[in-house]
Parts: sequence; structure tokens; C-alpha cells
Amino acid sequence: MCKGTFMELCDLLSPALKCQNTRMRAALTVEKRVAIVLWKLATPDSYWSVGNQCGVGKSTVGAPVIQVARAIKDLLISRVVTLGNVQAIVDGFAAMGFPNCGGAIGHIPILSPEHQATEYINCKGYFSMLLQALVDHKGRFTNINVRWLGKVHDARVFRHSALFRKLEEGTFFPDQKITVGDVEMPIVILGDPAYPLMPWLMKLYTGSLDSSQDLFNYRLSKCRMVVECAFGRLKARCRSLLTRSDLSEKNIPIVIAACCALHNICESKGETFMAGWEIEAIAWPLITRRQTPGRLEEHSRAWCASEKL
Repeated sequence: MCKGTFMELCDLLSPALKCQNTRMRAALTVEKRVAIVLWKLATPDSYWSVGNQCGVGKSTVGAPVIQVARAIKDLLISRVVTLGNVQAIVDGFAAMGFPNCGGAIGHIPILSPEHQATEYINCKGYFSMLLQALVDHKGRFTNINVRWLGKVHDARVFRHSALFRKLEEGTFFPDQKITVGDVEMPIVILGDPAYPLMPWLMKLYTGSLDSSQDLFNYRLSKCRMVVECAFGRLKARCRSLLTRSDLSEKNIPIVIAACCALHNICESKGETFMAGWEIEAIAWPLITRRQTPGRLEEHSRAWCASEKL
């Protein structure tokens, strides 16, 4: 994250983060709080390690993480995780080969503490919480849901989400239909086999396919790659998501939502993203050993270093 984006982020969060000095000690500046949190989210570093890098105690790191994440949720989510220009999204997916498409939907598990209930154990046998996201043609999150336990099936998460209700009611997208053959098709989203086939949700054909069905599957798969790429870039920027969270059940969704908002800000600002970061994120073992820093971390490191001088 470059300095300009960092300072803009601090300005946006300032109303919720300003603190008064006390007789005992001076309050951390907004910039210092945000820098600490960006570092913590961008790396799997411990609270002690982040505090050491930023010149504060271990106990001082924990509070800003929740404070800043909550401020992002309260002040920025509705501004940056939003549908935006629907026609631009539809045109973007059409250029990729799928007409009248408003997004691609997918989900990933986020590791959660092992001490939580067995309901958090997913089908792969580890503790997790599900992040469901709808993504536009540029890999920006336009809708997120992050409150369900890892054990819950993806289709059930979707059916109980506000997104499903709005799509079913026809209120999420504008009433914009095209005619395919002799059938009117509304704006649709693209899902993987875990999702239910709906008039507004397309998924792959299965079984023995003819050439037109093969072509349909090819185009759908090509367009659905945007959601997989978005998750990859999210995890590459916020590598704390690759390690087991030490947060409470209440706070995990807040921090994950904040990560999604930061991802959108970086994408919208055209922040640098190195190809190697995504490859490292895919291959990252579920451990807390330190690896190469990601771009989200770089300015927070510089800020912390300058504050220590």
C-alpha cells in the first residue's frame, strides 16, 4: 500500500480512532494504529513480533486490531464493498464471454481457533469459518458473508444469506433482461457445483455434453476464475488469513470483513501486486513461519520504523 492510499485510509478512519492523551501516557496516533493493524493483517507475525517492529508492547497491539477492523466495518464496508456500476460489470463479463452476468460467487474457509466447538470443523477436518463472496469482473468484492461455521454446507450458507434473498426477490440487480433463444434471462451470477441452479444463478452442465454445452462450460469457467483470483489476491495481501486465528468467534468476522475492504481499496487504487505473492499464498503451509512481506505491509513497516526514530 503506497503512502497516499495509507494516508487517505487514515483520514477516513480518523473519526472512529482518535483518542485523547491521558496523564499516564500519550495515545497512539491514528497513523500508528492503522500501521500496526496493516502489519498484523499482512503477516502471520505474533503480537510480540508486530509490537517489537512498531515500538510498542505486545498488549498494545491487540486492541488496535479490533478497533481499526471495527472502524473499517462501520465506516468503509458500505462504501467499498458494494455493487457499483452494474452496467460496467455486465459489459466486463460480456467481454470475457458470458452475457448479462453480474458477478461470480465463491467461498473459502478461514482458519479459526481449535478450541472452538466441533461445528467449526469443515469437511476437510480442520476448524474454520466460511467467507462467501460475490466478485465483479475486476476481482472486487461486491457482497460478502462471513458468519457461518465451517461445518455448514456452502449451499445452506448461500440460501440463508441476504444476497440470496435479494436475488430471489429481484432487488439486488436492476431488472435488465436479454433474450437467449426464446427465453428471457435476467442478470445472473456464476457459481460452482456446490450452488443451486436458479433462474439467476448459472452453473456448469454435467454428464455427456454436446458442443454447445461444452462451450457454455468453457465460458462460465473462464468467467468464474475472477472469484478464485480474488480470493488468491486477498490471501496474498492479508496473510494472517492463512494462519490459525487467535481472535474470538465474535471478532473473526469483523477482521475478515476488514481484510475484504482493504483488498477492494488496493484494487480500486491500482496498488502494486507482485505475481509471486499469489503463488506463495497458494503454497503457504498452515504455520506461522515468516515469509516475504506483501505490499499491504510495506508502508506500515516504514511508518513504524519512522515512529521509532
